[in-house]
Amino acid sequence: MLSEFDLFGVFMAPIVVYAVAAFPVTMAIRFVLWWTGLMGWFWHLALFEVALYACVLCFLILYV
Repeated sequence: MLSEFDLFGVFMAPIVVYAVAAFPVTMAIRFVLWWTGLMGWFWHLALFEVALYACVLCFLILYV
C-alpha cells in the first residue's frame, strides 16, 4: 500500500498513482486483444474497455 504521493507540494491519494499505472497496462492488454482478434467476441466494446480498466485497477490495488 502506498502512502500519499507528493507532487510539487500537492498531496494526492494513492488511488491516483494506481489509476495512472492502470492505464498503460489496460492499453497493452487491449492491444493484444485487438491484435489476436479476440476483441470481436465482445458485444459492447466501450463497456468492455471500461470494465477491463476497472479490473486492472482493482488488481493493482490488491496485489501491488
